[in-house]
Amino acid sequence: MSLSPVLFIPHGGGPLPLLGDKNHETMVRFLHEITPTLGKPSAILLISAHWEEDKPTITSGESPSLIYDYYGFPDESYEIQYPASGHPELARKIHQLLTEHDIDAVMDDQRGFDHGMFVPLKIMYPNASIPCVQLSLVNTLDPEQHINIGKALSSLRNENILVLGSGFSFHNLRAMMTAKPDQADEQNMAFEQWLINSCTNQDISEDERSSRLIAWEQASSARYCHPRDEHLLPLHVCYGVGQSAARLVFDDTVLGKKTSAYLW
Repeated sequence: MSLSPVLFIPHGGGPLPLLGDKNHETMVRFLHEITPTLGKPSAILLISAHWEEDKPTITSGESPSLIYDYYGFPDESYEIQYPASGHPELARKIHQLLTEHDIDAVMDDQRGFDHGMFVPLKIMYPNASIPCVQLSLVNTLDPEQHINIGKALSSLRNENILVLGSGFSFHNLRAMMTAKPDQADEQNMAFEQWLINSCTNQDISEDERSSRLIAWEQASSARYCHPRDEHLLPLHVCYGVGQSAARLVFDDTVLGKKTSAYLW
């Protein structure tokens, strides 16, 4: 039996991908086109950049609400619906796997789905027919800890569960807001080149790949591209699940900046 896919994607700026924003056209097209290649998952585990807790926390409600965790957008942004069901049984399974790997985790049956979940999934699976569970980041923002969380969950790949990391390989909002389409961003390009090589190069060992991702701050222009860590860390969880070289499946611009997506 083939392993279920693991995918790290950019989720764009707030609800803009759902509002026809031109700076998200390539990303929206990519999400449309990648989805049929992923098979038909029985459930989705999504790790969003927009949820941090003291301990890994798992949505365990049967019908989570939506959290419109963005500000200053048109009224229609706060009327978006994505009525995907939760999956309490999968939530318990995830909790069990983390506990078995000595990772103290929590289940939360009240927490809803944030826009890091419902914005990309509304593009990818618009009928909202696949049950979903969301897993938080840990607010230490420690990269090795997030790789280990992924490793603890790697057996989910045997169960037709799509693991989806929802973040951004570039997340300097100030730079995005002031980007000029005719002006190359050398710092953005340098970090993307490092990240693509680190994630996809089949000639490096998994020990080296892991070490690179743990020490990502040492990469060229790392802190320019990520003044804060949270939009990169879903990739670390995905790598922990995949534990191998990924395939580059998106290498284009979003909001005027080069960004990438990876498939295991």
